[in-house]
Amino acid sequence: MASKKVSETVFEIANPIALSHGCFVDDVEFKKEGADFVLRVIIDVEDDSNGGVSIDQCELVSRALSDILDEQDPIDKAYMLEVSSPGIDRELKKEKDFIRFMGREVDVKLYKAIEGSKILSGKLISRTSEEIIIEADGKEIKIPASDAASVRLAVIW
Repeated sequence: MASKKVSETVFEIANPIALSHGCFVDDVEFKKEGADFVLRVIIDVEDDSNGGVSIDQCELVSRALSDILDEQDPIDKAYMLEVSSPGIDRELKKEKDFIRFMGREVDVKLYKAIEGSKILSGKLISRTSEEIIIEADGKEIKIPASDAASVRLAVIW
C-alpha cells in the first residue's frame, strides 16, 4: 500500500479514537527511516492553553490504535507505531495551522538566504500559496513560499 493511502486509512481509523480521548489527529506519516518503517500519528488538542496533549492521551490513543491496527491489519509491512504531540516547535504545514497560529512567533528555514540568512524569525502576519509574511524588528519580510523549507513555531524561553 502506498504511503499516502496508508496515511489516509490510518487517519480514518485513528481520529475517532483520538476524539474519544479529548484530542484529534493532526497528521499521519508513514515512511521508511533507516531499516524500519515508522507510522507516526501526531495528535493535538484545540486549546493548548493547558499544556497541550498529555502523555496519558498519547498512551491511550496508542494502545487503542495499536489494537485496532492489529485487528484490521491495513498495512502490509512491518512498522513501528509512534503516537505523539506536535511538540512546542511544531511545524506548520497545512493552511489550518497557519490560520490557527497567526500572530505567533515563527522560525522560517529557507532553501536560499534572504537578507543574508537562511533562518528568519518573526511574528506570522499572513500566508498565501505564493508567500509568507512575517514581522521582524518592526518591518514586514515577504518570503516566497517556494523558498521556505519549513515553518515552525518559535521556542521562546
